Amino acid sequence: MEKNVPQKRTIINKLISGGNDLRYSLFEPVKLKISRLRYENLYNQEDKFPLISVYIPTYNRAEILIQRSLPSVLAQTYKNFELIILGDHCTDHTEALVSKIKDPRIRYYNLPKRGYRYPPTVENHWLAGPVVAANQALTMVRGKWIARLDDDDVWTGDHLEELLRFAQLGNYEFVSARHIVEKNGERCVVDGARAQGPYYNITNKPVEGDNPKIGGSCTWLYRSYLKFIKYNINCWRKSWNRVNDTDLAIRIFSAGARMGFLEKQLALYLPRPGEQAIGLEAYKSRSEEKLKHFEFKE
Repeated sequence: MEKNVPQKRTIINKLISGGNDLRYSLFEPVKLKISRLRYENLYNQEDKFPLISVYIPTYNRAEILIQRSLPSVLAQTYKNFELIILGDHCTDHTEALVSKIKDPRIRYYNLPKRGYRYPPTVENHWLAGPVVAANQALTMVRGKWIARLDDDDVWTGDHLEELLRFAQLGNYEFVSARHIVEKNGERCVVDGARAQGPYYNITNKPVEGDNPKIGGSCTWLYRSYLKFIKYNINCWRKSWNRVNDTDLAIRIFSAGARMGFLEKQLALYLPRPGEQAIGLEAYKSRSEEKLKHFEFKE
């Protein structure tokens, strides 16, 4: 998982973030309780093969999508899934390459525009870049469960099956696991971070109640009635949990979701071709290239 670091914020950033935090804290726990009343009866261990909605947000990375993430989904031992590939107004040949794969489980949708969303810095592109595409994907899911995979990450073959069985056995609403990271030619196992630990909390507080580990977004599997918790396009304005996925994960925890963590490596987080670093470090190491790549189009 990426290092969580604070930032100095302007008054407008504090106001917007504070307003969002208040709104999330008031309404998301209530919405979760309502969703449980409506849909939790649909989840039971007897349903051995529920539909899982997998989505991959992508932007002009056709080759790495086709060579890395997409094949790892199609190679899953668990077969009852749909795969939503959500183009963030891709202008390369992503759609053409995806259309060559004749698998009825695949759906491709390309956003019609990619206008201004936030100050276009390298850091902000990394923090909030996938948010619009990911939120669109959440409106399109049909399955009982949701899994996210970025276009440059890879799943192990048993990824979906292991997480689903673990979630069903523990009656969890959200599960995650360990993953492997490759950086500068070396690989290491990344564990989850405690929801009430220092990674997700800028100040130390006494632990109250449940304190599960939460793994990286490439290992998430959660019930689809949690999809009302959308990614925050203003995550870059925050002082902590500024990355879109850490913001979402801690809000799901704070809403009261039952979370479980599987002590097994189920995904690989690899550098993109021509790079040695990962995450924000990789973006900063090729800042001019990244700024050009992610330039907003009106």
